[in-house]
This record gives sequence, C-alpha cells and structure tokens, in this order.
Amino acid sequence: MHTLGDRIKHLREQNNLTQKDLAAKADISIVQLSRYETNDRKPDPEVLRKIVDALDTSADYLLGRTADPAPASDKAMSLSFFGGPEAYTADEIAMMEAALKAYREQKKKLLNEDSSN
Repeated sequence: MHTLGDRIKHLREQNNLTQKDLAAKADISIVQLSRYETNDRKPDPEVLRKIVDALDTSADYLLGRTADPAPASDKAMSLSFFGGPEAYTADEIAMMEAALKAYREQKKKLLNEDSSN
C-alpha cells in the first residue's frame, strides 16, 4: 500500500464498506471515490478531510506519512513523549509547573483585557 488510493481502498475494505457506502459517508460521489482509489485523481484538502473522517483514520496515514492508520486524536501527545514523568527531575517539574502557572496567568490577563474592550 504505497499510494493514497491504495490506502483508501484498503481501509474501505477493512471496514467492510462498498464504494457506495464510503462515498455516502464522505458526502462525495462514487465516481470521485473510484478515481481516488485508482489514483486517477487526488482529493482536494476538504474532500481528504471528509474521507479521513469517514474512515476514522488520519490524513498522515492516507498520505503515506505514517504506517499507523489510527486517527490523529488517538495519538495525542502525552508526557511519555518526553520520557515520562518518572524521567523528570524535581527541578524540571518545578520549571514546568512555573511555566504553566505563568501561561495561565497571562492567558487570564489577556482574556480579561479582551472582555473589557
């Protein structure tokens, strides 16, 4: 599965969807979907988003940027990305807490200024 069309077709079949089913879910025509699956055409960004949503996957997967078809929302960055909380020193934790506190205070200040204008 190297192409966008291959990946769309693979996920469609994996989800036991016909072209008609997926086209309806993505609010596109069957002809459009067929052209994407055969790589005759490439979807514009809005249509790509619709296909991503209909297949519950990520654009990165369909575009070949990752081999993981899980939706982007399933891959939200967590603290484990940075080595996990057990990898932080007490000083690093204190600095992160201070930075978060400063950010929240600044955000609150900006929101208060916007509401008074």
